[in-house]
Amino acid sequence: MRILGLLCLLLTLSGCSSLLFYPDPGLPFTPEKVHLEYRDVTLTTADGLRLRAWWLPVKAGVAVKGTVLHLHGNGGNLSTQLGGSWWLPAQGYQVLLLDYRGYGLSEGDPSLPEVYQDLDAAFDWLQKAPEVQDKPLVVLGQSLGGALMVHYLVERHPEYQPRLKALVLDGVPASYRSVGRDALGSSWLTWPLQIPLSWLVPDGDSAIRAMPRLTGVPKLIFHSLDDPIVPLANGIQLYQAAPPPRVLQLTRGGHVQTFGDPVWRKVMLRYLDDPQHFNGLRRLGEIPNYPPVPNSNVEPESPQ
Repeated sequence: MRILGLLCLLLTLSGCSSLLFYPDPGLPFTPEKVHLEYRDVTLTTADGLRLRAWWLPVKAGVAVKGTVLHLHGNGGNLSTQLGGSWWLPAQGYQVLLLDYRGYGLSEGDPSLPEVYQDLDAAFDWLQKAPEVQDKPLVVLGQSLGGALMVHYLVERHPEYQPRLKALVLDGVPASYRSVGRDALGSSWLTWPLQIPLSWLVPDGDSAIRAMPRLTGVPKLIFHSLDDPIVPLANGIQLYQAAPPPRVLQLTRGGHVQTFGDPVWRKVMLRYLDDPQHFNGLRRLGEIPNYPPVPNSNVEPESPQ
């Protein structure tokens, strides 16, 4: 994301939405190398591109609780982004992990708004796959993937909102423009120009613009206090703009490294048990999502 802002602003390109994406070609690593069951899935977009995705079925002997569509961030590809969802099949959640156009073995070149056709292809596949039918659907959007999904669910397919049990966001930028400004402000060379140049970043698809109208799905927003790429203010802004039910869960560690810590994996699982009523680890004075139980002074248990 820093490179995104710096290159986009310094090059002063009017069409710099393409610089949101930093794909790596090829797939040098597959789930098989870590003894994780999977199968390759090919999705076809409306404009005729073939996209690669991985389907991670629930571990044998584990009851299926639901399906997670995992949308990764702006760098790497499937092989570098598996860390966000590898752990879910053992917990009862089957996963579709998508590579956008131009990433890994997916055809094409990534850009806005064309990448929204990739999300269309993923939803179309999920609506037709027999193993997904009658199972709760969750979207996990990390970094850019979360920002894409917030815009998508409001501006392109609001009818999908009631179909989702929950939307989980991890390290998501509230504004593409503000992240570009932060990148410029991090260098003495570009610091004096951060305000005027940041206005060259297209911001119409930013999550903060759509979030107030994301009314049809519960939202869990993870954001690290230490995030060096997308500062904490982004997560707070998205939480403040989000209609309830919503939870802001503060974490520690680098950008989208959340699920490397088993504590946050447990938090997400507990949240998915009941997204309407979960309060998370109460690090901030958040507004409760539900009224207190009469004659009860019991606080929600924190995961160990």
